[in-house]
Amino acid sequence: MFGNRRHFRVLQESSEEGIASNILADRLRRLVSAGLLTRADAGRGRRVTYSLTEAAIELVPVMAALGEWGLRNRATTPTLRVRAELLADGGPALWEDFMAELRTEHLGVPRPPGGDPSAAERLAAAYAEAVAREEV
Repeated sequence: MFGNRRHFRVLQESSEEGIASNILADRLRRLVSAGLLTRADAGRGRRVTYSLTEAAIELVPVMAALGEWGLRNRATTPTLRVRAELLADGGPALWEDFMAELRTEHLGVPRPPGGDPSAAERLAAAYAEAVAREEV
């Protein structure tokens, strides 16, 4: 969801864990039921769009803290650790920027234009760079 993956097929195809469709469907249902996602049904034969709720967006600092804990306590790969490192290094200022972007993307809250790369762009670029290094 944080990488603008808002449709079932995109979520499944971009899953690093190779999630089965029935498991993904169950997880999405649970997240909607828990109030962390909304599900906008576009009609018969159209793609359903999932959006983060404000409650889910407010979990960014918690997820950043969990990522930082994982960096200290779990073995991982460069591609899996790069976003956690960037969020840890960026701290609350980056988290707030990221949450503001998510509010714009998922909730339609207007955001003033900025000159710097967005938090999402920085996270995506860092991940792409880590993937490129791993392929060498």
